[in-house]
Amino acid sequence: MNLALAKPSPLWLLALITLNGTLAMHIFVPALPAVARDLHASAAEAQMTLSVYVVGLSLGQLTYGPISDHFGRRPVLMFGMALYAAASVAALFAPTMGALVVARLLQALGGCSGLVLGRAIVRDGAAGDTAARRLSLMNLMTMAGPGLSPMIGAAMVEATGWRSIFALVSLLGLAGFVLVWRLLPETGAKPDKAAGVLGNYARLLKSRAFVGYSIGGGCATTSMYAFIAAAPFIFVDQLHRPASEVGVYLAINIVGIWFGSLTASRVIGRFPMSRLMVLGNLISCVSAAIFLGLAASGALSATSAVATMLAMCFGGGIASPTALAQALSLNPGIAGSASGLYGFVQMIVGAICTACAGIGGDPSFTVGVVLLSAGVVAQVCFWLAQRRGAGSAPA
Repeated sequence: MNLALAKPSPLWLLALITLNGTLAMHIFVPALPAVARDLHASAAEAQMTLSVYVVGLSLGQLTYGPISDHFGRRPVLMFGMALYAAASVAALFAPTMGALVVARLLQALGGCSGLVLGRAIVRDGAAGDTAARRLSLMNLMTMAGPGLSPMIGAAMVEATGWRSIFALVSLLGLAGFVLVWRLLPETGAKPDKAAGVLGNYARLLKSRAFVGYSIGGGCATTSMYAFIAAAPFIFVDQLHRPASEVGVYLAINIVGIWFGSLTASRVIGRFPMSRLMVLGNLISCVSAAIFLGLAASGALSATSAVATMLAMCFGGGIASPTALAQALSLNPGIAGSASGLYGFVQMIVGAICTACAGIGGDPSFTVGVVLLSAGVVAQVCFWLAQRRGAGSAPA
């Protein structure tokens, strides 16, 4: 059943609120040693501030989507931005590690509202190729966050201390709240047309096409968390590169995703989305196979590792927005729930791949196996989703 589309919302604003959720995770990484020292905590306790953030992102994405389908995008998003800003202020003044961990959990629960609802609002105002193109463009805008935020965080820790990071993030959350309040129109479903939370998720989980696109999209994108987690061990311990270079190598991966999203935004409409999705993931599979071959033969170098991961991220940048657009188009009436569940699946896949990256004593070989396996699973899921979803997605 086709639903009337809302007026498209400003893409730069949707990118800003989407960026907020991931920015607070990446910008804080360089501050961990300073936090542990200042709050008299262990490194493991400091790492908890990242772990609980990922947990908050996962759980929050299951919540915001269906609630916004019922109450509308705008009020739910304003609540999320307010919680994000308030929790950032609490983190700014946290006296103990325990207080900081709680503040970070609340910060993630607020920030992930932008991750979920930014995608849903795009789908509210566009369908088919147009939705995929707008999602690709939004992806381009938000990629600056993971690429630049660790370097910004490191500079702030050195210049003004780790607490200044939360001062900046709280201001960004406040700005997001004001901009949503003043500039963002309501685009979501009306209360009398919304299903219950469990009902929405039950309908989505019964759709094999949606499950296929979600798992496939996760394997095509967040499987890269395995490489990110293992990168220090690969480059420093195995390839004997300085630790200061690791951040640069990871930033280059973001460039690959950026160019992949740019390519997708330019060619969507000229080629079927399903073909672009499969082709993008195929590029990732080939790149992962080359990386694995080099790692297994002992021929991996810093240059070849960066080059293969750059190509893999390029493929992921193409597959990601097309898989997401396909998933959200299956049932536009509950796009918020679909966006939340899709994001939750992505985080679960990323967590599994990250855990698997720690298996064995050869990080590069293990990462190669994980990435290639994830790529193959993604191809199978996409194939099954297209078979199940043929003719069912609305135009």
